[in-house]
Amino acid sequence: MSSVKKITITALLIALCRVLPMAFHAVGLGQTFSPMHLPVLLCGLLCGPVYGAVCGVAGPVLASLLGGPSVQSLIWFIPELLCYGLVSGLLYRRIRTGSTLTDMYLSLVPAMLVGRVVGGAAQAAFLLATAKAWTPAAWVTGYFIKTWPGAVSHLVLIPAIVFALIGAGLVPRRYGRKGK
Repeated sequence: MSSVKKITITALLIALCRVLPMAFHAVGLGQTFSPMHLPVLLCGLLCGPVYGAVCGVAGPVLASLLGGPSVQSLIWFIPELLCYGLVSGLLYRRIRTGSTLTDMYLSLVPAMLVGRVVGGAAQAAFLLATAKAWTPAAWVTGYFIKTWPGAVSHLVLIPAIVFALIGAGLVPRRYGRKGK
């Protein structure tokens, strides 16, 4: 895929980092479905680790500038999303099982876990440094239990979106004619 196409896709996904959370938060489902995570993970898969990392930083910054997450929450939100874009892109570039779907899952699941751990560590460091309440139980609840519907929806939606884009000829097939 050309760098112009990657830049265009990345810009679109950065814009979605603002639009999707607005829609989900309007109906009270923002934290549960983690809508900003979807475009960042997609960017890593579609455009690679560098573009994914850029989307993971620029997306929340843009959203914050336009009334999204507070500047304070960017302290842990940016590291989390940066990891999503970077790790999903790195793994998807390296993993070659012969099945696009398997490759996506083997890239998405670790990226989601690493991102949550890094984001949680950044949040813990900030809260502990500012003498605010933080416990491992609160981290597990906030990063895993409350957000499991979002993680599951990402694991369903992202492959569907990637296959739709492949089918439309907007992104290259990974394997053979069927795209498995």
